Amino acid sequence: MIPNINLFGKIITPYMVMALIGTFITSMFACHLTKKKNKDINDTIVLLLFSALGILIGGHLLYGITNFNLIIELIFKFNRLKSFNAFVSVLGNIFGGSVFYGGLIGGLIFGVIYIKKQKLDKIIYYDIGAVIIPLFHSIARIGCFLSGCCYGIESKYGFTYRYSLIESANNVNRFPIQLVESGYNLILFIILYRLYKNGMLKGKLIYLYLIFYSFARFIIEFFRGDEYRGFLLGFSTSQIISIILFVFSIIMLIIKKKISNQ
Repeated sequence: MIPNINLFGKIITPYMVMALIGTFITSMFACHLTKKKNKDINDTIVLLLFSALGILIGGHLLYGITNFNLIIELIFKFNRLKSFNAFVSVLGNIFGGSVFYGGLIGGLIFGVIYIKKQKLDKIIYYDIGAVIIPLFHSIARIGCFLSGCCYGIESKYGFTYRYSLIESANNVNRFPIQLVESGYNLILFIILYRLYKNGMLKGKLIYLYLIFYSFARFIIEFFRGDEYRGFLLGFSTSQIISIILFVFSIIMLIIKKKISNQ
């Protein structure tokens, strides 16, 4: 919806701008929640940085997995590459994008590793994570809408892209599924924050988040118009992951319930 900005030879997309805004807001809010719990803000800052590394790695890795056919093609045609730069260029095409679920899983894994390594209060930090993730996501998805890096199905109710880097997204009226997801995440953030503030479901909010988001994401995928995210058994990559996370979170809540009753 909004064209990219060329700043000193670097392309700045609306998504990048909104992601930076989201990162700043959620980081400040996480530090605020940490301070309210009388915990060291420095631990939170390092935890966020460590999780950001996991988000970066996980997001690009899963994007590459969705391009599995290109990976196979690279393996069989490796000897035809004429230079190292050509090899790097092919890798850029395979792993150059990012998938939210990859970033989410990578960020959670790296975050859990840091929390355990530093012996932090996992209940507090897991719950804070559950609150700030949908807050960030609600802001970042607006960036997705403005950039057109992901887009909705063709619909007579919606918006028409002019500046998306993905040519197939342009000049077609499309349902604004990114804004719907953004609004859903904002509502999810409000609900989880209220539960957190009232001291309810301590240590379980992260699983509650995964349940509600994965359920919604499974449905949202049917309204996505982009088809480059990988498909398996008729479902997109994100739908397969949604099913796995939904089942996993339900099982974890049942286990925690049994442990608390012992």
